[in-house]
Amino acid sequence: MTLTILILLPLLGAVVTALVPGALARLVGLGFAAATLVVGIVVATRYSVGGGMQLEETRTWIESLGVHYALGVDGLGLLMVLLTVVLVPIVMLASSREADAEGNGGVRAFFAWTLALEAMSLAVFTATDVLLFYVVFEATLIPAYFLIGGFGRAGRGRAATKFLIYQLAGGLIMLASVIGLYVVSADAGNPSFLISDLAALDIDETTQRWLFVGFFIAFAIKAPMFPVHTWLADTTEKATTGTSVLLVCILDKIGTFGMLRFCLGLLPDASQWATPVVVVLALVSIIYGALVAIGQDDVLRLIGLTSLSHFGFIVLGIFVFSPTGSSGAILYMVNHGIATALMFLVAGFLIHRTGTASIRRMAGVEKGAPVLAGFFLVAGLAACGLPGLSPFVSEMLVIVAAFDHHWLVGSVAVLAIVLAAFYALWMYQRTMTGPDREGVAPVADLDRREVGILAPLLLALVLFGFYPMPLLDVINPFVHDSLAAVGIGQEGGPQ
Repeated sequence: MTLTILILLPLLGAVVTALVPGALARLVGLGFAAATLVVGIVVATRYSVGGGMQLEETRTWIESLGVHYALGVDGLGLLMVLLTVVLVPIVMLASSREADAEGNGGVRAFFAWTLALEAMSLAVFTATDVLLFYVVFEATLIPAYFLIGGFGRAGRGRAATKFLIYQLAGGLIMLASVIGLYVVSADAGNPSFLISDLAALDIDETTQRWLFVGFFIAFAIKAPMFPVHTWLADTTEKATTGTSVLLVCILDKIGTFGMLRFCLGLLPDASQWATPVVVVLALVSIIYGALVAIGQDDVLRLIGLTSLSHFGFIVLGIFVFSPTGSSGAILYMVNHGIATALMFLVAGFLIHRTGTASIRRMAGVEKGAPVLAGFFLVAGLAACGLPGLSPFVSEMLVIVAAFDHHWLVGSVAVLAIVLAAFYALWMYQRTMTGPDREGVAPVADLDRREVGILAPLLLALVLFGFYPMPLLDVINPFVHDSLAAVGIGQEGGPQ
C-alpha cells in the first residue's frame, strides 16, 4: 500500500488545498508536499538495492481486458520518485510570490495544480501496467495545462495550447502502440497489459518496429527531442519559473523514462534497429539546442533550450547500448533535474528583482547581489559540466560510451561541451558583470528564505559531483537487467 499512499496523498492534498481559504492554502499545500516527501523517503528505505521490481501492488481492474492496477519501483522508478518528491516542495516555497502576482491565479490554485501534477507524475513512474501508465501519462496534461495557462507572462495561453496539442498528438500515437501490445498478447493466448507479461512475449521484429515508432514519437515529444521540441522554449518563456521546473525537471523525464521502460524493455530488437536514426536525432538535439540557446535574449527561453541539448545527451546514452552509457543517461536524468531546477529558480528570483527577463536589459547584478550571482554562476557551470558538480559525472559517462559506439559520435558530443560553456558563461557575463544599469537601483541580494530554498539543490550538485556512488548503486542493477534483456553484457558486448 506504500506506493498507493504515495500517489493518493498529493492527490488528496490537491483537493483539500483547492477548498480551504486562501490564507490557509499555503500551509496545507506545503504540508501535503512535505508528507509526500516523507512517504517517498520511506519508499527509498524499504527499497533493497540489487535490482528488480519491488514494493509491488497488483489488483485486477478490468478483468475482461487484462487491465490491472499495478504499481512497483525499480532503480529507475525510485530515482524519479525521489526527484519528484524533493523538487515539488522546493518549487512551492519558491513560487509563492509569482503565483500571487497580478494576473496570476493565486497560491491556492498554483499549489493545488502542483500537487495534482505530482500525484500523476508519481503514478507514471510507478505504474507497471501499460494501460494504467497511458491513463496517468495523459492525465498529467490537465494540471500542466492549467499551470502554464493560469500563471506567467502575456502569451501564456497560446503557449499552453501549443503544449497541449503537441502532447495530445504524441499520446494518441502512443495509444495505437498500447492497443497493439494488447493485440499481440491476446494472439499469444494471454491478453494482458502487465509489463511483466508483455516482456515475456516473443514479438516478431516487424511488429516490434511499428510498436516502437508509436512509443518513441510520444516519448520524443515529451522529452523533448528535435524536431518535435518547439513547444519547449515557448512554454519556459511564458510560464512561471516554478512551472518550468515542474515541466522540464519532472514531467519531461517521463519521455526518457518511457524510452527505457517500454522501448528497450518491451521492444529490444526494434530499439537496436532504430539506433542509427535515434543517435543522429540525439546529436542534432545536442548541437542544435546549444547553438540556438546562444542566440537568445530571454533568459528563461535560453534555459529551456539548454534542456533540449541535455535531453539529447540522455537519449544518446540510452541508445548507444552500453552499461556506461545507460548508467550515465539515468544519472543525467537526476543531475539535470537538480541543476536545471537551480538555474530556473535563481532566474526567477533575478527577474522578480529586475522586472525583466531580457538579458540585454540586465548588467552589473553581482555588485549588489553577490550571493544571487554566485548561485547563478554555479548553476551555469553545472550546465556546462564543470568537474566537481554532479552533471560532469553523467556527461562524461555518456561521452565515453559515445566514443565506444563510434569516434564520430563522441566527437560531436564533445563539441556540445564547448558550446555549453559559451552560452552559460556568456549569459553570466551579460547579466551579472559590467557597469550598473543607468538610473536603476542596485539589485537586492537573496534573503535567508531564498538561500534556504536553493541550498539543498546546491548541496546535491556538489555532493553527487564528488560522490555519485549512492545514485549509481541504485542505477547499475537496473542497467544490468535492462541490457541483459537486449543481449548486452556488463562489458558492453554481446552475451
